[in-house]
Amino acid sequence: MKKKILYMAAALVMSVGFSSCDLDEYNPSAGDATIDDYSTWAGLQTQCYSTLYHELYSKQDFYFISECGTDLWLNPSGVAYSERTFYYDGLGVASQEPQKTWEQAYAVIATCNSVINNTPTADESEQDDIRILKAEAKTIRAFMHLTLATYFGPITLCTVEVGEEDRAPVRNSLEEVYTSITTDLKEAAEDLEVDPYDGNYARVCKKTALGLLARAYAQGAGEGLEENGVSYWQRAKEVAEDMITNASSYGMYLYPDVADLWAQENNRGNAESLFTAAGLDATNSDAANAGLYANYTCTLGGFTLCDPNSLSRMYGIQMAQNQYLGIYGTTGRMAPTKHAIDVFGDWDKRYENSFLTAFGTYTYPTGAAYSFANQRLGLTSLICRGIDIDTKFEGDTIYPYVALATSEQPGGTQTYATGVYEKGGTRQTVSTKNAFVVDMPLDQDEDRIRIYLSKDDLTAEEKQQYRCFTINISELFDANGEYLTGSYSDRGMTAYVANAYSLFPSLIKFDYLFDGATRQLSTDTYPYRNGDVFIMRAAEIYMIAAEANVMLGNESAAIPYIQTLHNRAVRSGSTAPTITSVDEQYILDEYAREFVGEHMRWAVLKRHRASGLMKQAIETYNTRAASNFDESIHYCRPIPQKFLDQISNAEEYGDNGYGYTANKGY
Repeated sequence: MKKKILYMAAALVMSVGFSSCDLDEYNPSAGDATIDDYSTWAGLQTQCYSTLYHELYSKQDFYFISECGTDLWLNPSGVAYSERTFYYDGLGVASQEPQKTWEQAYAVIATCNSVINNTPTADESEQDDIRILKAEAKTIRAFMHLTLATYFGPITLCTVEVGEEDRAPVRNSLEEVYTSITTDLKEAAEDLEVDPYDGNYARVCKKTALGLLARAYAQGAGEGLEENGVSYWQRAKEVAEDMITNASSYGMYLYPDVADLWAQENNRGNAESLFTAAGLDATNSDAANAGLYANYTCTLGGFTLCDPNSLSRMYGIQMAQNQYLGIYGTTGRMAPTKHAIDVFGDWDKRYENSFLTAFGTYTYPTGAAYSFANQRLGLTSLICRGIDIDTKFEGDTIYPYVALATSEQPGGTQTYATGVYEKGGTRQTVSTKNAFVVDMPLDQDEDRIRIYLSKDDLTAEEKQQYRCFTINISELFDANGEYLTGSYSDRGMTAYVANAYSLFPSLIKFDYLFDGATRQLSTDTYPYRNGDVFIMRAAEIYMIAAEANVMLGNESAAIPYIQTLHNRAVRSGSTAPTITSVDEQYILDEYAREFVGEHMRWAVLKRHRASGLMKQAIETYNTRAASNFDESIHYCRPIPQKFLDQISNAEEYGDNGYGYTANKGY
């Protein structure tokens, strides 16, 4: 967004339930301006976007309820964190993750209602602007209602505006909620343009409304809904296939190479994005006023990275906090299940574009300790024995991998990658699309990597042929699929790798190393990297088309859509296997390959619960969550206690069966 007006009503996002702050808080110029004034109304309209980046898509709360408690995520070795969301252990009405999602969504809906229900005084030249801005508000309102219905089941369609409140809300049926959502999105799609308003890619446009309409139909189909006697799956198919067939007329684009999708230079204004949570750009003059914006920092990357520094005698590149400790790692809370790794085929470079499993060091332009010379590691006989590699490597060197630079920007000193060093220690760098992406499988002559987590199960002899510490990812798990704890030295290894069980494949989709993405604060506890985050991208439309066809019994029609995604994901020198059949389980696996970690897994599994696939996925790949999973309540997140305590009809409203009220409420 153009963030110069985003702080006008920051207090709105703190409102609870169905009440909101007074409109006077949105006065951008003081004086006696009201919502009848076009500038005030337009300023309020920008607040429809207020929580997208500042909260929902940059913090742990919505991330955990949208991804965890599934077949793809666990706490890493020795970590106990947010077990209520990872494992349904103690999940209840007081849990902060669902509470914050509930509050943020409803606060924004009230803002959208104020925009939609009021038309400011304006001249003829502003009528098109008003039409488009109202359509944007309808799109955001539909998105927030869809988010609430997905995670909380039957909810209240919020009709209050800013400054109003409803202390005795009543739940609407899912049919009513989804009818409202799809109506909003169809009306918005009619009024929105192909290009976003004012050329601002952070605003929704026609492809956003249509993409969300396809998602809403797919999610509602999982609830068994119909529209005029027609299955929501059929409606999802129609919308998705129309978008694919007429992609150019909607401005929808699919990168032909998945590496370009995740290229650092393509993060801002990504061509594949249908809906973007836009981060603060530190190269923009507004970034100098970042302190005015509430919660402007993105912490998602800090939750998904392991810490190779724990093998300090092998890695050891601790940096000062304000130089971004943990470019390649920090103390993570969220590690992939073995299934999240195994689901990728050997041909599929989406794997290395999703997970970092080969850790090299980097040079930094200030401080002798981070120079090229000092980031070399000479392989002595002691080190070779310590990491169990062939003695032929004695006297060899492991060189640094990434070259970092700094620049002075309005938002502060930036740290970014300029390239990676060539093999052989020449000190020459070559450009790379993404410094976090290391081609897999790792070449045996690689001399820039110090720690390698191998997806393939290598023998002891094969591991010894790498000049780095190599451990099979399968060795990190016990027989139940949980991460092993304890010291790796129990296996006869040395202190060099005693902490190997603290390692795990690290999701890198939220780690940004381009100029303008970082934000330095002396009090940082996580490396803040404020890149843009996808809320929806074009590949999801291809998946919805495939998914809908499978659910309608047209399995063969699903194949071309998935094949398109496979064709752009093939590693150089590899060939994707021919797809001969696609069933419901295959669809779930393909969603995992394409969208692992992208705020989608719980919702996708939920819409396939009728086939028993959500429960089966958890039982098979997340046994600890399965031991707590209760189908009678856990297909909906708990209604927050804070909300129930503020309304007059809590017992009638219910808490979704979590025991705070006598009734579920639906």
